[in-house]
Amino acid sequence: MDVSSIASLSMYMAQSKVMQDIGTAVLDMALDTNQMQGQNAASILESSVNPDIGSNIDLLV
Repeated sequence: MDVSSIASLSMYMAQSKVMQDIGTAVLDMALDTNQMQGQNAASILESSVNPDIGSNIDLLV
């Protein structure tokens, strides 16, 4: 193995590590966004619930 192939392998490995770190950071941001959206949806559902609606049903047989 000559010096140029070792240098190019080293650069390739460094670029691969950077791309992996970027991918992990993007996935972490997406996870945080999804978690925040889930919390917002849960709070909207909790605030929109009216416990009196549907508690009585009139039936005629």
